Amino acid sequence: MSYDAIVIGAGFSGLYMLHRLREAGFTARVYEAGDGVGGVWYWNRYPGARCDSESIYYNYTFSAELLQEWTWSSRYPEQPEILRYLNFVADKFDLRRDIQFETRVTAAHYQEATRKWLITLDDGTQVSATYFISGVGCLSAANLPPFKGLEQFGGEWYHTGQWPRNEKVDFKGKRVGVIGNGSSGVQSIPVIAQEAEHLTVFQRTPQYTIPARNHPYSDEFIRQTKESYPEIIPQMRESWGGFPIAPSVRSALEDPQDVRQQVYEEAWAKGGFFLSYAYHDLTMNEAANETAAEFIRSKIRETVHNPEVAEKLLPSYYFGTKRPILDTHYYETYNRENVTLVDVKKAPIVEITPKGLRTADAEYELDILVFATGYDGMTGPLLKIDIRGKDGWTLKEKWSEGSNVQTYLGLANAGFPNFFMITGPESPSVLANMPLAIEQHVDWIGDCLTYMRQNGLETIEATPEAEAAWSRHCKEVADATLYPKADSWYTGANIAGKPRSFLIYLGGFGSYRQICSDIAAKGYEGFTLAPSPKIVS
Repeated sequence: MSYDAIVIGAGFSGLYMLHRLREAGFTARVYEAGDGVGGVWYWNRYPGARCDSESIYYNYTFSAELLQEWTWSSRYPEQPEILRYLNFVADKFDLRRDIQFETRVTAAHYQEATRKWLITLDDGTQVSATYFISGVGCLSAANLPPFKGLEQFGGEWYHTGQWPRNEKVDFKGKRVGVIGNGSSGVQSIPVIAQEAEHLTVFQRTPQYTIPARNHPYSDEFIRQTKESYPEIIPQMRESWGGFPIAPSVRSALEDPQDVRQQVYEEAWAKGGFFLSYAYHDLTMNEAANETAAEFIRSKIRETVHNPEVAEKLLPSYYFGTKRPILDTHYYETYNRENVTLVDVKKAPIVEITPKGLRTADAEYELDILVFATGYDGMTGPLLKIDIRGKDGWTLKEKWSEGSNVQTYLGLANAGFPNFFMITGPESPSVLANMPLAIEQHVDWIGDCLTYMRQNGLETIEATPEAEAAWSRHCKEVADATLYPKADSWYTGANIAGKPRSFLIYLGGFGSYRQICSDIAAKGYEGFTLAPSPKIVS
C-alpha cells in the first residue's frame, strides 16, 4: 500500500495534519499506538491530570465553526474533557476512517532509488509514502528509571504516562508511594492523598508551582470569548508564548520591593502563568529571577505548617527554567497527617523491595508505587523509531554526533528528505501554546507539500548549512537566558547518559512564525528541492 503521506500519532498533531492533507487532496494514513485518538491525552489518565494552559486558548483555531460548537467547562479542564474534545474533532471531520489504531510504527527507511519512505509496522506490514510526518509529540516516551528490584515488588505499580485505561486504580486503605514531583506528580499527589491510607512522596528536586485557581466558566464568559475569537487569535499568533497576554516591559529590578511584592501578590491571586509574565527579565537576569523565586518560597513557608517539611519543599534552581507547574492544593497536601515527604537527594533510593522501597537511611512498606518520573522528552519519542535517511544514516546516529542535536526550524533534518517533524526539537514546542504551535507547523507543512505538487517537485531536504545556522541561532538565543543553567528534561538531564542540549527555540512563537513564513516566501530558503525525474526528462 502506498500513500502520499504517512503520519505517526493521532493526537492534536496527527488529527489536524490528516485533515489538512485530505483537504489539499493528498492521500494519507495515520498510525496510532492507542485504541483511540488523543495522543498525550489518551495515555495520561493519572489522578488529577489536567491541562495547564487556559482551555479557551488550548484548542484548534483553524475552524471558526469548531470554535463556536465546542464549549469548555472550566479554566483548566481535566484529561477526560480534553479527550472528549479530541474525539469531537475526530468525529466532526470524519477522521477515523484514515487512522489505523493499535498500530506502532517501528521503522521508517528512506529509499533513495524510489524517493519513497518505507514504513514498517509492529505486525511486520510495510507501507510506503512520499512524505513521512511525525506527530509523536515531545512527551510520549515515558521514562522509568532502572530502579533495582522493581521486578520483585509484590504490590501494584504504575507510571503516570501509562495509566490504566479501562480500570480505576483504587488507593483506598492503601499505603502509596509516589516517586517524582514534576508536573504529573504535583497534579496527582493531592488527589491520591485524599484517598490513600498513607502517602509517601519521594522527592529529588523541589519544584516551583503556582496555584491554578481553576473555576467553572459562566455562560456569559463563554459567549463573550466566542464573539472575541477573531480578535483573540491574531494576538495569540503574534505573542511570545501563544497566549494573548501582553508582556511586561519592566524589569523586576526597576520596582521598589513593596511595589514588586504587590505585583507578585496580584499574579499569585490570579493563578496560572501570570507570575511568569510579571516582568520581562525573570528568565534573563539572575537577580530579577531571585525576586520571583523568593516570593514563591515565602508562599511555601506560609502554606506548609511544619517548618522542616517546608524547608524540604523550597526550590533553589532558577524559577521558570524547568517546566512551569500549576497546582491545586499541592503545598497544602503536606499539612495532612497521612502524607510524608522523603528527600531522596539526601537519602537516595537504593532499591525496590518485595514489600516497598528502601532508601539509604530507611525502608518504607508500600502497597502501590506510582512513578511520576516524566519522559525522555523532545528527542525520545522519535528515537524509539528506527528512522533512517540517505545512505542508511539513522536519526539516532545523526543526533549523537557532537554535543548538540541539530534540526532546521525543528521541522526538518539534513540527510532525511521529505521527513517532517511537528513541533520537533529546536522549535518553540513545549514553551508555546501547543495546539497553536502544532497548527503553525501543520499549516507550514501543508503549504509546502502543495507548493511542491504545483511546481513538479518530489523531494525537499534541509541543507546542512541551514541546519547548522539554525542550531547556532537557537543556542545563542538560549544562552542569553537562564534556561540552559537548569537540570531539566528540557536539556535531557533527567535521562542518564543523554547528551545535554537545550532543544527549544526561545525567540518567541510570534517571531518563529514569521521566520518560517519568510523562509517559505523565499522559495523554501535553506532547503534543497528536487523535481520528479519525469519532469527532468
